[in-house]
Amino acid sequence: MRSAHEQRLPFEAPIYEMEQRLGDMEAQYAKNRAGGDNSKIGEQIRRLRRELAALKREIYSQLDPWQTVQVSRHPQRPQTRDYIDMLFGQFLELHGDRAVGDDQAIVTGLGYLDDVKVMFVGHQKGKNLAERTACHFGCAHPEGYRKAMLKMRFAEKFGLPIVTFIDTPGAYPGISAEERGQAAIIAESLMEMSGIATPIVCVVIGEGGSGGALGIGIGDHLGMLEHTYYSVISPEGCATILWKGAEHAPKAAAALKFTSRDLLRFGIIDEIIQEPLGGAHRDHAEMSTALKQFLLRNIRRLNTVPKDELLQRRYDKYRKIGVFHEQAPDIEIRRNGHAPSPA
Repeated sequence: MRSAHEQRLPFEAPIYEMEQRLGDMEAQYAKNRAGGDNSKIGEQIRRLRRELAALKREIYSQLDPWQTVQVSRHPQRPQTRDYIDMLFGQFLELHGDRAVGDDQAIVTGLGYLDDVKVMFVGHQKGKNLAERTACHFGCAHPEGYRKAMLKMRFAEKFGLPIVTFIDTPGAYPGISAEERGQAAIIAESLMEMSGIATPIVCVVIGEGGSGGALGIGIGDHLGMLEHTYYSVISPEGCATILWKGAEHAPKAAAALKFTSRDLLRFGIIDEIIQEPLGGAHRDHAEMSTALKQFLLRNIRRLNTVPKDELLQRRYDKYRKIGVFHEQAPDIEIRRNGHAPSPA
C-alpha cells in the first residue's frame, strides 16, 4: 500500500507544505479555544487560506502537458464507480455481452440523474491491485465493447439518453484480445455509436488513450475534465516509437497537443468542465456536482432535438475533424518563364 506522501505529485510540494502549516495553525486554534484570545491566530488562518487558494490556482493554471497526464492518473482521482455512487440516485448495473463474458473494465447500467433516466457506459480502472488486475487497469477487451454496444442499442430502443465516461490508457493489447477481434470490434463500435438515434454525452474523466477511449467516445457532446488528456496514443507509447524510449514521455506529451485546452481550440471537444482548485482528486464532491450539472444541462438540451437532426449533426461533427485548408502562396507562379505583368 502506497503512502499518501508517495502519491503526491512533485509540482504539488508547495501546496502540501502550505496545507501542513495551515493544519498546524488550525490545530493550535482548536487547542486554545477554551481559553485565551484566538483572534490573532484566526486572522492568520484566514490569510493563509486565501494564499493557499491563490497558490493552487497559480500552479494548476500553468500545468504543462506531462503534468496534466500525471494529474489525470492521480491514484486519488475519482473513477467511474466513484461517480456512479455520487451522481446517481438509483443505479442498476447490467452485465455481460451474451457471447464471451463480463469485462469489468467496462461498467454499464441504468441510472437516474435526478429525474432523468439514462443508460450509462464507462471505463473502470480499479483502486487496489486486485481490482486493477480484474479490470486490466481500465483496458477493455472486445467483450467490453460488445457489452457497451448491446446496452446502447437497448437505450435506443427505449428512447434513453446515453452517458459515457472515458478513462483508459487504451484498449487491452494482449494476444487474447487480438484473437477475439479487438480492432474490428472498436471499429464496429464507432460505426454503431455514429448511428444510435438517441442523445449521447461523452466525458473524459481521466485518461483518454487511443482507440480504447474512442470506442465509447462518439457522441453529440464531448466534454473533458480540465486536467485530462485525449489522444491517439499515450505519451509513453509515442515516445517509444519516435524517440526509442519511454523516458521521453514529457517531450511526446508536449508534441501531441492533447490537453483539454488544446482540443477545445482545435474543435475536437465541445466543452471543458472545470475541476476544483488543485484538481478533482482534492474534492470528489465538488467535482461530481459540476459533472452532474454538465450532464443534465446537455441531456435536456439534446432531448429537444429531433432524431434525424441529431444524427445529421453528429455525422457533420465528426466529418469536420481533421479538415484543413491550404493558403495560396503570396508569390504568383511564373508562366512561360515570365513574371506576371503588374496590375
